[in-house]
Amino acid sequence: MAGLDDNIQYLKGVGQARAKALEKLGIRTVRDLLGYFPRAYEDRRQSYPIAAAPLETPVCVKAMAASPPVNTFVRRGMELLKLRAVDETGALDITWFNQSYLKSQFQTGETYIFYGRVSANGRRRTMVNPIFEREDRQGVVTGRIMPIYRLTAGVSQKQLMGVVGQALALCGDQAPDVLPPALRERMQLAQARYAYENIHFPRDEQALDQARRRLVFEELFTLAAALGTIREKRAAVPGRKLAAADMGQFWSALPYAPTAAQRRAVDEALADMTSGATMNRLLQGDVGSGKTLVAAALIWQAAKNGLQSAFMAPTEILAEQHYVNLTQLLEPYGIRVVKLTGSIKAAEKRGANELLQAGLAQVAVGTHALLSESVAFADLGLVITDEQHRFGVEQRSALAGKGVQRPHVLVMSATPIPRTLALIIYGDLDISVLDELPPGRQKVDTFALGEDMRARIWRFVRRLVGEGRQVFIVCPMVEENEELPPSVKSAESYAKTLQRDVFPDLRVGCVHGRMKAKDKDAVMAAFATGDYDILVSTTVIEVGVDVPNAALMIVENADRFGLSQLHQLRGRVGRGQHKSYCVLFSDADTPDAKARLGIMTKTNDGFKISEEDLRLRGPGDFFGSRQHGLPEMHVADLAGDMRVLKEAQQEAQALLAADPALARPENQPLKDRIGALFDLHGDTFN
Repeated sequence: MAGLDDNIQYLKGVGQARAKALEKLGIRTVRDLLGYFPRAYEDRRQSYPIAAAPLETPVCVKAMAASPPVNTFVRRGMELLKLRAVDETGALDITWFNQSYLKSQFQTGETYIFYGRVSANGRRRTMVNPIFEREDRQGVVTGRIMPIYRLTAGVSQKQLMGVVGQALALCGDQAPDVLPPALRERMQLAQARYAYENIHFPRDEQALDQARRRLVFEELFTLAAALGTIREKRAAVPGRKLAAADMGQFWSALPYAPTAAQRRAVDEALADMTSGATMNRLLQGDVGSGKTLVAAALIWQAAKNGLQSAFMAPTEILAEQHYVNLTQLLEPYGIRVVKLTGSIKAAEKRGANELLQAGLAQVAVGTHALLSESVAFADLGLVITDEQHRFGVEQRSALAGKGVQRPHVLVMSATPIPRTLALIIYGDLDISVLDELPPGRQKVDTFALGEDMRARIWRFVRRLVGEGRQVFIVCPMVEENEELPPSVKSAESYAKTLQRDVFPDLRVGCVHGRMKAKDKDAVMAAFATGDYDILVSTTVIEVGVDVPNAALMIVENADRFGLSQLHQLRGRVGRGQHKSYCVLFSDADTPDAKARLGIMTKTNDGFKISEEDLRLRGPGDFFGSRQHGLPEMHVADLAGDMRVLKEAQQEAQALLAADPALARPENQPLKDRIGALFDLHGDTFN
């Protein structure tokens, strides 16, 4: 008998070649196949008479083959197969391109169900390349709710449906029910076998709704329970219990007053650090919301307790920026800050290491260089990572491992994520949000424009540069791609074109992700010091150095970017005292594209934008959830299933409170599923 973990190659009709093609879809075992859910459904149950069929939308039409199909050779590589079908309301002229093999499948006088788009030219009705089956044999591709799967070369919808059907017949009863029976009954959720059958081959809308609700709940419940298990493990490890120093000393000595949001975030973090448990907190704040000040306040607290801090940034240029800012904020209190990056001289590196090991420096700011074996601390008590999604779990763990005891951890992100989504992506962290900007922060005026405004914007660029300002221009690609239309800009060639044809008298630089780190940093540093008037780049500048003199951000082909990404890019300007602007160029004229770019022109609130991005594009746009190690959502839609998410989180919390180790027999399937998730994701998800 076949098992869930058997290779799909042993299913009928799946040979070596098809198994290889299915592997590209992540399908290797029968279990993978059952968990490969349809991306959409088409209702093909209703058949229309020819004259009554809705136009230009996929429908089923029942009609009789009036005469034998005719094959016509048009030119090399182009053959047409034509069939006239009729019913009592009219005639339908059907054409298939390069499918002459279908000719033998029609019998004059037989009735067929055709599924496709009906077009009208006067009273004439036509259909191109429909799917079909004989009326007396319908039920395979018509006469049912049809699952539509994501495909790859070498696998058709019909073939995938066939092997899924086999898998259900052979192993449907083996599908483990990870939900404890009492929970399933209380939440009125379908059984596992019913859910799997009806997510793939729904009997009707009600069955599909029941199946989907069950599987969405199961997916979110399992994830919430897994994250809760991580929290339990972390909470069981004693932390460094800090004595709370009076924050008034720190706040009163600052040259400016902190915002209420900054004070609140510091209070939340200090409650963790003085509790006896280890802090694992996400500090989420929009561009310019003042996360560095919060970090400085926590470093000050750690130093007051005789502990050192490590601050890790993803690039040298960002590390340099944080080093300067933290030095200005902390050295007045006698807290010494050292810098450790890959490019500093060996003697400087050695000196910084000696100060850290002797406990004479309280803070190390750096890049991945902080992870090297030569870097050691006298007593590391706090680890802070900036733009944390750019670091792997292992890197953060390696830095935390340099403490004598496990240090407190603060991770910072300037990517505004809706709180509901953050609860999943960062579900094993506590969350603090900076939801207000410090006074004096510039609002950036934003405009969504078409090519007809290009000349005017180039004149505006010249005017700003003439006033001493600088300009960012962001392209979606590094180099030209033949598969994309010529209107899609690439940074390398566009920089050359602008320098040669548009701004020969200005200084145009270029930076992109394929450059070596030191070359990239050199160009960014040159732009920051004013050596370039215009910097053409890819999104590599999305998280980067402050250039207070940059007053204009131009994004080419803006419709190709997510809203959160556009907001991050816009955050590169408006950092000084100069009035700043953002121009989003796009010739996309679809209502969706216009609506999305319109949002950018209406608000500068990153959290509002992120909510819209989640609603319009789903969660994948937030720097790619797979990059975080977050388990891929197979059926749950984080934008639409928030109510179910909250229910699942509440139930998971209640179950873990009653059985923290999942030791009860009814919780064993859930424990096994969580174990499988940890195997895949290294005992952590972010």
